[in-house]
Amino acid sequence: MSTALEIEAAIKSLSPQERKKLVRDLPVLLPELDGDEAWKRILDDPTPNAALSAFADAIDAEHQRDPKAFPEIKDSDFDSKA
Repeated sequence: MSTALEIEAAIKSLSPQERKKLVRDLPVLLPELDGDEAWKRILDDPTPNAALSAFADAIDAEHQRDPKAFPEIKDSDFDSKA
């Protein structure tokens, strides 16, 4: 059995409380789970992405054509509506 399978089996055997603790601790144990680091890797990736570039160009062209279609985001836009 591989180490990864052993780890997976061990995780499955944890109690709910231990699993919650593991979830909190995983970003420290596995820094690659950090969302900021993941985005940094994506942004720093030099590999061309034609589809993403075309999408960004289309949005930029639409913004040039009609800037009012892209209203500025305000802090209050993030207020809970519930």
